[in-house]
Amino acid sequence: MGQATESAAGLSVSRGLVLVVEDDRAIADLVCMYLRREGFGTHVETDGRGALAAVRSMRPVAVILDVGLPVLDGIEVCRTMRAGGDWTPVLFVTARDDEVDRVLGLELGADDYVTKPFSPRELVARVRTVLRRSEGVPASEVLEVGGVRVDLLKRRVWTDADEVMLTSTEFDLLAHLMRRPGQVFSRQQLLSAVWGYSAAAGTRTVDVHIAQLRGKLGSSSPIRTVRGVGYAADSSGTSC
Repeated sequence: MGQATESAAGLSVSRGLVLVVEDDRAIADLVCMYLRREGFGTHVETDGRGALAAVRSMRPVAVILDVGLPVLDGIEVCRTMRAGGDWTPVLFVTARDDEVDRVLGLELGADDYVTKPFSPRELVARVRTVLRRSEGVPASEVLEVGGVRVDLLKRRVWTDADEVMLTSTEFDLLAHLMRRPGQVFSRQQLLSAVWGYSAAAGTRTVDVHIAQLRGKLGSSSPIRTVRGVGYAADSSGTSC
């Protein structure tokens, strides 16, 4: 049974509900306290099955998901969400600081990844970053590069006539590149612009998301690798 939904005392919840899935009550309470200070509503689940039920019934704006959960772990929760077409932003939290785990989480469709111990302020900042990227988009802005079309307002992507389902972060990375076709961005620049934090966090995250985008866009992908520099979006979509 999950903890009842809460809002910040004396504040209206204008930023939406964040689902916190964490079996350590002290950590969950701390994260919720910081989220409520920022105007988010919160709901806590302590196992994977409860998390999936809460995602379906509550439609949160984001999910903070511990990997090491009882009953059904966080990786399976995320896998089930994505397989069912649910692309709610997911931020993994785990005690395992291993690159294999990080890459696996991103390949499953997680939007970000933090390891314990972590700063609650940083975690909330990352939630804001993921959500902020979908705000303030001009209603008429549609981008087209090569065989890919991106509707920035509706946050939808097509290759020819087929729609492609992307995570929030994959969408923002693709849109950032396509807004400036032909311009080459370093991994550090992309990490700062899309994720909102410095290169100290590790640029491997960028490479994993680029690989995922190319896999989903297939032969229509406009993403070009410039060896030793970074990435660009143009009609060639090849390495150089």
